Amino acid sequence: MNFTQLLDAVRANSEAVSIPPSWAQGRAAFGGLMAAMVYEAMRLKLTDSRPVRSLAISFVAPAAADVPIRFEVEVLREGKAVSTLLGRAVQDGQVVTLVQGNFGAGRPSVVDVPALPAMEMKALEDAAPELPYIKGVTPEFMRHVALRWALGGLPFSGNQSRKMGGWVRLRDVAEEQVNEAHLLALVDAWPPSLMPFLKQPAAGSTLTWTIEFIQPTAKLSTFDWCRYCVETEHARDGYGHAAAALWTAEGELLALSRQTVTVFA
Repeated sequence: MNFTQLLDAVRANSEAVSIPPSWAQGRAAFGGLMAAMVYEAMRLKLTDSRPVRSLAISFVAPAAADVPIRFEVEVLREGKAVSTLLGRAVQDGQVVTLVQGNFGAGRPSVVDVPALPAMEMKALEDAAPELPYIKGVTPEFMRHVALRWALGGLPFSGNQSRKMGGWVRLRDVAEEQVNEAHLLALVDAWPPSLMPFLKQPAAGSTLTWTIEFIQPTAKLSTFDWCRYCVETEHARDGYGHAAAALWTAEGELLALSRQTVTVFA
């Protein structure tokens, strides 16, 4: 099943959705997919079309492949402008992913501050070739996403640059307009920002993740490449703190992201 088919499965029956092993990231399902599926269940609970402004995501436990997951959503408050929802992915009675989301309608405002310019990086045609999916070497879910490095180092390269990033898009999807679920997958497709600092393979993962969406979402297709950059701001005692952003190829801001990541080295 591709990304779109899994989101369709949540919409069709949120009580039992199994993720194929092809979406694995080590012993867990790909976190960007888990967040997108919980988000999709949350959208179904909204009574209007107010857009998502921010999500706070906790990966509580690994979600196993081929084991049914139930998606639960609780409306914490539905105000005149902002709705706050809590979504859970539950597997074998255990919460595996927890998402709190804020959905807010726009309003007239005298404040209008443009986004900072996009991070400069090598043009798509000058970036590294697409990182290939190699069974047993790269995570299984990498068959579904395309990454082209343009900043910093690859995982386990010993590169000491605080910045890492490049170009990203989904593979194996039909052409459609990109929405916030797609953006979740594109942002989380990149490895934890501490990985390039290492000189040999070690486990690492995202512990918590907050992401803010720029509304309205820019018009782009699932076939379009996006620019991504993450900067490690601090790391010690096996935990790192990183800030990231995602832009269109033309430099229009799509999302701002922060992650607390872990590394076992």
